[in-house]
Amino acid sequence: MSKSQFTIQNPASKTVYVIAGPTAVGKTSIAINLAKKLQTEIVSADSRQCYREMTIGTAKPTAAELAEVKHYFINEFPVTDNITAADYEHLSLQYLEKIFQTHQTAVVCGGTGLYIKALTHGLDEMPSINADVAQEINEMYEKHGLTWLQEALRKEDPQFFAQAEQQNPARLLRALIFSRSTGKSITGFRTGARKERPFNIVRIALDLPRELLYERINKRVDLMIEDGLVEEVRHLQPFKSQKSLQTVGYAELFDFFEGKCSLQDAVNKIKQHTRNYAKRQLTWFRKEEDNHWLHANDPLVVEKILSIKAVN
Repeated sequence: MSKSQFTIQNPASKTVYVIAGPTAVGKTSIAINLAKKLQTEIVSADSRQCYREMTIGTAKPTAAELAEVKHYFINEFPVTDNITAADYEHLSLQYLEKIFQTHQTAVVCGGTGLYIKALTHGLDEMPSINADVAQEINEMYEKHGLTWLQEALRKEDPQFFAQAEQQNPARLLRALIFSRSTGKSITGFRTGARKERPFNIVRIALDLPRELLYERINKRVDLMIEDGLVEEVRHLQPFKSQKSLQTVGYAELFDFFEGKCSLQDAVNKIKQHTRNYAKRQLTWFRKEEDNHWLHANDPLVVEKILSIKAVN
């Protein structure tokens, strides 16, 4: 992914409103209402909605919602592309540069904490990885599963493994590929240095009481099944080894197609794993000190967002 020179005119007057929070909390509708109020456009910060073939299982904005407000980073890449957080950093800044040519504000909406961090803080520069190593490790993971991946990383990069989300295969794969490609731990390249951004930022994190959030997650999964998620995933079976498809809602149904569980078991696992994911998202966003937390069901939530002072 090529980098571009990011320049905007009169940056002190530009503001980005970031709408974050766990899955199913209601980010999309709030972001659309906010963007309409501001008469501006939205940049998605969802690591899966950018793939054209992944629609039902990623809870993309509907066609009607996309028609209401222009969105960037939705339906832009085939599932065979491997879009990374580093790619997103460059892409999102390009989107904002375009929006700021005609608007004073922009809205960023999504639940992928690392992508939001890439946009607002920037990522550390990393050495390149070996493509052959990456292919070999991904094939081994597909063959032997998560237990193999955890044990390999525990032995080869115990420093990272001790602090890692040990049930998150994407993170573990990235660390193991990095270790075998460079001979070093990925933790040594995390400086935490924050890059300056030429715009102001208002960071919003949405939340709901746990029981209500989990109820919404369970209902959303049932609706996904009714809307055709099983067929969507069936069509993607030839690509199931792609990193993008190692995703809640897809991985469980691949297991069903392979006879490893019943459809009802797969659906129950999707609900459970989605609830687990929401919990991890909340943990991530609560570590971000500059988030303003708001109740997603507050009827005045958009007005409250607009009342918050922007910071650089």
